[in-house]
Amino acid sequence: MKPVTLRAHFDGQYIRLDEPFELEPDTALIVTVLPDEPDIAEDGAWALLARQGLAAAYSADEIEYPTSAIKESNPEYARG
Repeated sequence: MKPVTLRAHFDGQYIRLDEPFELEPDTALIVTVLPDEPDIAEDGAWALLARQGLAAAYSADEIEYPTSAIKESNPEYARG
């Protein structure tokens, strides 16, 4: 059987699937307990890390290259 993600909830006594799904007896399962609310502090920490990574990659006086400097264009690039 291929892995599948199913929504479920704990009713206080049992873990209940939110939608019907046929399971054989002794099927191996992995249960992930999700937080009630997203961790805003953790999201902010990831965003800060991303900004720091970009800041380290580019200097404040980074040269801005014009499109005329392109020698060979990528025909698969779709400019939006």
